[in-house]
Amino acid sequence: MKPEHPMQSHLDDLDRDGFTVVREVLPAADIPELRAKLQACVEEDLRAWEGRDYPDRWMVHNLMVRDDAFARVLENPVLHAYLSATLGDTCIIYAYTSSSMPPHGTNYSNRIHVDCPRFIPGYVTNMGVTIALDDFTEENGATYLLPGSHLSPDVPSEERFFAEARRVFPKAGDAIVFNARTWHLGGMNRTDRARHALTMNVCRSYMRQRFDYPRLVPPEVVARLGEVGRRFLGFNVRVPTSLEEYYLPADQRLYQSGQG
Repeated sequence: MKPEHPMQSHLDDLDRDGFTVVREVLPAADIPELRAKLQACVEEDLRAWEGRDYPDRWMVHNLMVRDDAFARVLENPVLHAYLSATLGDTCIIYAYTSSSMPPHGTNYSNRIHVDCPRFIPGYVTNMGVTIALDDFTEENGATYLLPGSHLSPDVPSEERFFAEARRVFPKAGDAIVFNARTWHLGGMNRTDRARHALTMNVCRSYMRQRFDYPRLVPPEVVARLGEVGRRFLGFNVRVPTSLEEYYLPADQRLYQSGQG
């Protein structure tokens, strides 16, 4: 039976608190494969960066180029329903990483921070998504979020943050969807098992992405995505590199019309 998603209730939570937990975004059958492949990516990156300064340990960048299983998540219809409702149906991905907490450790998210530096009253420029591949618990580093903090330009004090922040406990397959102006912090994993999650930062179509994904993502990966995945990667908002490209017929232009 397909899970129901009471969307308006979640959108109300986003407006008021700056975050919400959407249940069963990923099919349960997909989670073991995604978790195993993410663990393998983490181990590969740790080996590649061994002996060098690497602040993003246990946070794998550009997951769409690491395996098709991660690329397919870019077209998840439940996520796009919320992203379209908040950012418009031309939104693009700014960054696609993981947020894995090592056993008896943490990662770079373990600081009070926001994922968007801009504060524009009444206007959302970026949304965040954290898709749990393990159940989040107090013991394995469940995320803290400060309700309502997206409505103010002020930086909360540490005292206020920990006095008022709320921890959220998605189950594997659930997603935390949040305004990227919401102050939050990743916890500390005090268990013997890694806690894995996929994360996205999504922005308006006129904004720059962290990487040039239309060039970064291999053509064979792009070919296996549909229209939504290509748009999400930024294929509708590329800029021309010559007058020849600039004057292409409308249906061939790199920057498509109606992109916000």
